[in-house]
Amino acid sequence: MKLWGGRFETGPSEIFERFSESLSFDKRLADCDCRGSQAFARALMRVGILTDTECAQLVEAFETIRYQAQHPDFYLNATDEDIHTLIIRKLKDHVGPLADKIHTGRSRNEQVSLDIRLWLREEIDQVHAHLKALLDALLTIAKAYPHAIIPGYTHTRRAQAVLWPHYILAYFEMFSRDAERLSDARRRTDVMPLGSGALAGSGFPFDRDAIAADLGFAAITRNSMDVSGDRDFALDFLYAASMIMLHLSRFCEDWILYASEEFGWIELGDEVTSGSSLMPQKKNPDSLELIRGKCGRVYGAMNALFLTMKGLPMTYNRDMQEDKEPLFDAARQVGLSLQMAEALIRSAKLNEAKPEAAAEESWVIATDLAEELARSGTPFHQGHQIVGRLMLESVRLGKKPSDWTSETLQAFAPEFKPEAARLLHPREGMKSREIPGGTGPQAVAKALDEAQTRLAALRP
Repeated sequence: MKLWGGRFETGPSEIFERFSESLSFDKRLADCDCRGSQAFARALMRVGILTDTECAQLVEAFETIRYQAQHPDFYLNATDEDIHTLIIRKLKDHVGPLADKIHTGRSRNEQVSLDIRLWLREEIDQVHAHLKALLDALLTIAKAYPHAIIPGYTHTRRAQAVLWPHYILAYFEMFSRDAERLSDARRRTDVMPLGSGALAGSGFPFDRDAIAADLGFAAITRNSMDVSGDRDFALDFLYAASMIMLHLSRFCEDWILYASEEFGWIELGDEVTSGSSLMPQKKNPDSLELIRGKCGRVYGAMNALFLTMKGLPMTYNRDMQEDKEPLFDAARQVGLSLQMAEALIRSAKLNEAKPEAAAEESWVIATDLAEELARSGTPFHQGHQIVGRLMLESVRLGKKPSDWTSETLQAFAPEFKPEAARLLHPREGMKSREIPGGTGPQAVAKALDEAQTRLAALRP
């Protein structure tokens, strides 16, 4: 059956039917479509199109269809062009001609917008929950090694020593911003479009606020033309999802390296790694690599919808049918990736001795020494030069920072005071970085407490 056709002498060709169908992917909107139609039936009753009895019949029938749509047999041999048409056909099986009333004053344009908003609102809540679980896992592994030291890197070169929790909290901040972006996307999704008609608004005096309350929406849309051509809310979600994947990808890149034999900092659990079909010794970080790889799919989804919407004239165009597959896939991939990332973080163990040894043997303390010289009266630029020459001499002699003493430092440059020698060990230098946001032990302990409070305040 079609929801249109009176103006046509012949039906669509077979190739057009195959080319334009969307039931194969929009069937996941079945539950949302039924819930939206139940609310619309109640709206029709309030304006006198349906009697109380007719409304009750339709609501009950849609509830039955909601249940049936959960089973694959519901779609068996279905040739309908989309899920909306299939559900109306099934509705006729339940209530007969009464089904023809359900589209009074309602366009499929606003119906699709409603269904996607209902579906996406729930998907955002699920992604948000996975993100919150990931943030909890990050805080757990940060607190598990509160005193561990690692080298921090710039340009992939050892730069300055930081506490392990400080490093983990950097990712906590990234994913916290992602939670904010998800909340923003949800707010713009949580707007009820019914009553907009095809583009000009409905010809029936529906109480749109009542429909919004019925479906749990926070507000109603303001302009019927905008509703018909709007997928900004979907793009908002896809951008938020893309940022989540960007941060996951950066995290994975770090941990792929840190779990390698060359670093040996992190041991991943057997449950999140795999072996080789040829090389018995391998323990591959496949979960990390797959998350990094799925990043491209989510970016592709965002780009696909951006390009689909670019240049579309007002208002609805059939191009917009192409919104669903990228949106569905992106939501699935970001949800799975967050769950996988949480699992691998919870499986991981830090070999504290390895990164601390890397910090001790390198010159991550160079800035600490230069700043100590500045504190004792040497202009920073001169202090920078002195420490640079000290490192050059150390490289020439094959000396580590710990090979120097208070006496040898002063012999090298009289600007060094005796107490500067304490900074030859990374753990001491970090104590000077107690500024908020820094890696000083007290600053990090406070930041961990604040992060725990912020996590608890995130909506469920």
